[in-house]
Amino acid sequence: MTELRQRAVREPDAPPEDKELESEVKVDGETASDTESRAEAVPLSTSADDTPEVLNRALSNLSSRWKNWWVRGILTLAMIAFFFIIIYLGPMVLMIIVMCVQIKCFHEIITIGYNVYHSYDLPWFRTLSWYFLLCVNYFFYGETVTDYFFTLVQREEPLRILSKYHRFISFTLYLIGFCMFVLSLVKKHYRLQFYMFGWTHVTLLIVVTQSHLVIHNLFEGMIWFIVPISCVICNDIMAYMFGFFFGRTPLIKLSPKKTWEGFIGGFFATVVFGLLLSYVMSGYRCFVCPVEYNNDTNSFTVDCEPSDLFRLQEYNIPEVIRSVIGLTTVWMYPFQIHSIALSTFASLIGPFGGFFASGFKRAFKIKDFANTIPGHGGIMDRFDCQYLMATFVNVYIASFIRGPNPSKLIQQFLTLRPDQQLHIFNTLRSHLADKGMLTAGTEDE
Repeated sequence: MTELRQRAVREPDAPPEDKELESEVKVDGETASDTESRAEAVPLSTSADDTPEVLNRALSNLSSRWKNWWVRGILTLAMIAFFFIIIYLGPMVLMIIVMCVQIKCFHEIITIGYNVYHSYDLPWFRTLSWYFLLCVNYFFYGETVTDYFFTLVQREEPLRILSKYHRFISFTLYLIGFCMFVLSLVKKHYRLQFYMFGWTHVTLLIVVTQSHLVIHNLFEGMIWFIVPISCVICNDIMAYMFGFFFGRTPLIKLSPKKTWEGFIGGFFATVVFGLLLSYVMSGYRCFVCPVEYNNDTNSFTVDCEPSDLFRLQEYNIPEVIRSVIGLTTVWMYPFQIHSIALSTFASLIGPFGGFFASGFKRAFKIKDFANTIPGHGGIMDRFDCQYLMATFVNVYIASFIRGPNPSKLIQQFLTLRPDQQLHIFNTLRSHLADKGMLTAGTEDE
């Protein structure tokens, strides 16, 4: 900016394009840095007491510290009870809840951006934000329907056409939004409008993409959905408990109330909890079987023959631990070993999702994303660690658990032309014969 002013003094007859550039940098006597500082000065929200009146009266004699402890505790139990109810209602309800949580989290983050920059009257900001949310959800859920409802899609002609051209339709919808954004650009607000364009897309990346991974984890089996989420919840509760009663040493400046005592205590408690929960759930088919769509009944089924991952096996105990506990072997489900990795991530890396959210809130001088849940803040305040956990679980399954899916291969095989099917059949028969898995008589038949 200083350089432009010096050039204007030295070159009174500067070319028109230079004058235009200066007028863009400084509009109505206000520089871009002035615009940013003015935006930061906008008050976003007040931390009003949103505790229900019933709890306020019941806890009126307690100090603010213990009052907050009881409010958080009571509402945490209520949320856990609600979590059990939606698990009981089945996969379809879980997917709807994930969708609702995703929309609410997106709304909370976009609302912060709107509150910061609403005084500038940016055209179409909220409209385009929600339009892009619709486009991205159409793309992701369309991919999910094609993958997991393949037979249904092929049976219905409209769905088959939509599935065939799904990515082209999704890209076209996005291009419409992109063109609308370009047409909405206003000369004096270029920088802010691109800020908000980036704001919307980063929000979509954090919220929508990762919530889609939650649904993919759910289709692998309810246990891959419940155990990771429960580990994050357990770590959040136990870290708070250990920090509340024993916390002395600050952990990180972004969250002054977090302590090393709570961080370490939450880790050990979560690992033990993960082992116990995995042991209980691994014995039930409704939790370990992949969620599949039954075309005959038009409903989801979770019935299968459990894989080796969910069968008890005997393991030798290392010498160091054997001398302490006095046992040489132990019977465990292999999934319990994987649960150690899940609970470790939930305890050591998952909290960084919360620290990231804390930094974001501090940048805009707000306490919570919203006041949806008294004592806890907004929905995003409760799911800041869950989204990071969902990504890890999806990557973990793809890297160490998931193998080729025969049912999907057969579904794709049946959609091929007859000559293609015959070619694959002959190739497979020759391959099996070469490996000695087919006898000559069987091959002739």
